[in-house]
Amino acid sequence: MAGGFAKDGAVQDQIDATVEDAVKHARSQLPRGNSLTHCEECDAAIPEARREAVPGVRLCVKCQSGHDDEAKLSGSINRRGSKDSQLR
Repeated sequence: MAGGFAKDGAVQDQIDATVEDAVKHARSQLPRGNSLTHCEECDAAIPEARREAVPGVRLCVKCQSGHDDEAKLSGSINRRGSKDSQLR
C-alpha cells in the first residue's frame, strides 16, 4: 500500500536492499586465508578447533569478542524507518 509517487512494494524493496547490503558487508568482514597460531593482538595461542572452525582467524576469542562489542556500539542501521529516526 504505497502512496504518492512510490510504486507498490517500494518499502519492501528498500528493506530487502538494506538487508542485502548488510549481508554483503558482513561477508566482506569474514577472515580469509591461513589461520594464525597466535593472536595478532595479545599473542595468546589460538586453539586448533577455532582455527579449523574459522578459516583465516587472526584473533583469539577474547580479542575477537572485544572487536565485536565495539562494532555493536558503532552500528548505524536505522531499524525504525521513520523520518524522525533518519534525522537524528
